[in-house]
Amino acid sequence: MDERITEHAETLVDWSARIEAGDDIVIDVAPGAHDLAVAVAAELGERGANLVTTYASDEIDRAYLRAHDDEFDADPAHERALYENADVVLSLGGGRNTSAMADVPGHIRTAYATAREGIREARMDTDWVSTVHPTRALAQQAGMSHEAYIDFVYDAVLRDWEALAEEMRGLKALLDDGSEVRIVGEGTDITMSIESRTAVNSTASVADDSHNLPSGEVFTAPHGTEGEITFDVPMTIRGRRVRDVRLTFNDGAVVDYDAAGNVDVVGELLDTDDGARRLGELGIGMNRGIDRPTDSILFDEKMHGTVHLALGRAYDACLPDGETGNDSAVHVDLITDMGEDSRLEIDGDVIQRSGLFRWEEGFRA
Repeated sequence: MDERITEHAETLVDWSARIEAGDDIVIDVAPGAHDLAVAVAAELGERGANLVTTYASDEIDRAYLRAHDDEFDADPAHERALYENADVVLSLGGGRNTSAMADVPGHIRTAYATAREGIREARMDTDWVSTVHPTRALAQQAGMSHEAYIDFVYDAVLRDWEALAEEMRGLKALLDDGSEVRIVGEGTDITMSIESRTAVNSTASVADDSHNLPSGEVFTAPHGTEGEITFDVPMTIRGRRVRDVRLTFNDGAVVDYDAAGNVDVVGELLDTDDGARRLGELGIGMNRGIDRPTDSILFDEKMHGTVHLALGRAYDACLPDGETGNDSAVHVDLITDMGEDSRLEIDGDVIQRSGLFRWEEGFRA
């Protein structure tokens, strides 16, 4: 076994999930993540944790959803109980076909997601962490050889997380002290309020309310969004490829949209519920180990020199006590490359220009 698989498992168990003896753990294992699951199980055994394993197959989900009508029971008790009684949920991604769900009708997906809101909340109330094992399917989706993709994944995952956390802490402070963010670039001029919000220093550790490995972003929950933005990093949404998504916001909500491909997917997403037309997240990528888009949101949203906005649900960690923020059955990220002549401003001060932060060499004011 590649020793980096063991390092990945150790990082996931110790740095990311902070697992201790006696913790009740659910591991959700995709078909291609077997080797990582074996390594994680060994780490959990050494620490005296309690393990339940579930199987996460898009092909199984496809078969179930295509055979079902759109009348789903709300939050089946047997599944909800699993997560209500878990301390930690570890999701190990790595399927055999990244487009397995492409032909599941949108209204079925929406009905299923809506019926499972309570299960999703129970799962998110745990110290959950999502990661992936570098499979051939993911390499193909990224347009890379399997060997090159393996190196890419471990460059992103096996970072000096303490050093990166310290750098990101400075950006978090700027966002916490700020009132308004403006993003300007080709096809983009958008403002949003971050007043009274708390940014999350997403260090790939639940200790910082960070739940992805790899991570390397700072995010907050904006509101009052106005203007237009173009998301020029292609990505797959609901099994279909979209690119150059353009959204227009007025009074905090999307009032117009377009895309260069599969625009109907964007419409289906926006029609999920009222909250799907509003933003739940503004995230700023800072992981230098992620140097190219791979059509995987787990990696692409953390790519250095990018900004992403999520339609839908806001994370409670960003909100004042007692405030619920934007609520939705979805949380879907869209990414824009902060390329040449773009800029990110906080209260009128340029924090990032052309993909470089003001503390980085080469930044120009």
